[in-house]
Amino acid sequence: MSGEHLATRPTPGTPRSYEFPAFSKSWLANGIEVRVVDLPGRPLVSLVVAVRRGATEEPVDLAGVSSLAARALSEGTERHDAIGLVEAAERLGAELHASAGWDSTTGGVEVLADRLAPAVELLAEMMLTPTFPASEVERLRDQRMNEVLQAYADPRRRAEIAFDETIYTPDSPYRRLLGGSRATVPGLDPDALRARHAAWMDPGRTTIVVGGDLAGIDVLGILGPLFGGAPSGGPARAPAPVIAASAVDRPLVRVIHRPGSVQTEVRVGHVGLARRIPDFHAVSVMSAILGGLFGSRLNMRLREEKGYTYGAHAGFDLRAHPGPFGARAAVDTDNTVPAVADLLGELRRMRETDVTPVELRAAKDFLVGVFPLRFETPGPVVGALAGLAVNELPDDELARYRPGIEAVTIDDVRAAADEHLHVDRLAIVLVGDADRIAADIEAAGFGDLDIVAEDPAAG
Repeated sequence: MSGEHLATRPTPGTPRSYEFPAFSKSWLANGIEVRVVDLPGRPLVSLVVAVRRGATEEPVDLAGVSSLAARALSEGTERHDAIGLVEAAERLGAELHASAGWDSTTGGVEVLADRLAPAVELLAEMMLTPTFPASEVERLRDQRMNEVLQAYADPRRRAEIAFDETIYTPDSPYRRLLGGSRATVPGLDPDALRARHAAWMDPGRTTIVVGGDLAGIDVLGILGPLFGGAPSGGPARAPAPVIAASAVDRPLVRVIHRPGSVQTEVRVGHVGLARRIPDFHAVSVMSAILGGLFGSRLNMRLREEKGYTYGAHAGFDLRAHPGPFGARAAVDTDNTVPAVADLLGELRRMRETDVTPVELRAAKDFLVGVFPLRFETPGPVVGALAGLAVNELPDDELARYRPGIEAVTIDDVRAAADEHLHVDRLAIVLVGDADRIAADIEAAGFGDLDIVAEDPAAG
């Protein structure tokens, strides 16, 4: 190949046209909302039951009960034990699953269209009539305890835990581990799981989404007898307000001391944003330019220019209530202080200088171009529609995504950075060898310094 050819780089193509699939809405007799999206030629149907009740609502002393209860749904029902339920699903070629997050609890199934009815029957059985056998709950509880210990032993996970504990006030559920802690997991017995499961039963906060090639299938006729009579766990009630307040009012550096560590895990950020924000598209573009692309400012500075890390990233975790904003990287111990300094510099530059037209175009092309790729199969389409329901977003939110991204201007990006990047109250959390980095960190004057002795058994 000639030198001329080597010097010629390909240019991005024009993103292909795409419209998010239309969907219909209806309601079962008890108030459960049903969203149906017909995707001709997609015989593998995906169905999700999403309940807008998640881990933010669980009692503090039973943190992790939502996650464990969701895991245990498939461990036995009034009709099948765990093995029997698995075998019944396998005979249909169906895959059952359930999980709980901060804002919702979901169960779902993927199965070929001609077997949808019996597969949904199994899903309803799993979600509505679990028995939470003591032996299975004990096994899952032991697994979760091991996961907690592993999280504290892994520097990357330890940094994430310490970051959340640092930026949120003690009364915020977002401060703790989603799956529970060493102190709370032992108390998660079958009775606690049953009580949490009963609290989920709220038809008014439940949405069922079905997607795939549904030609000739009476979706409501299948769902009505199975879910239309599902009882409520009690009187209709609004969830208690979720506290997501910041515990940091000025720059703070917290070092989790790990003697002998050859790397430092770096987390820098603060309490961020909820998903329902008016400038969502501008925030998306700004985040991509700052730390969401390979060619982002953070990655180009810390990886490409300085060689501090294999990758630097930043972004907002958008939840129903303000989730964290964080920038992250893992750097050699000796490069900890210069890497933090450069990272802070890029956060300030994002607020103080306009992005270039090239940066803006690259971010918009990426976000617009990758959007259709996310929805090539029914599962992600159904998941996205469930996400709209959980976050109580408008029906046309996904249809407006690409035009919304395309409309973002340089001024919009600057305004989003100025409004949402709080460089005056950043928390800098480092997991590394304090003996080697603490003096330089203090000399750098990044913020008040707090050194915490590592305890691998904590949690």
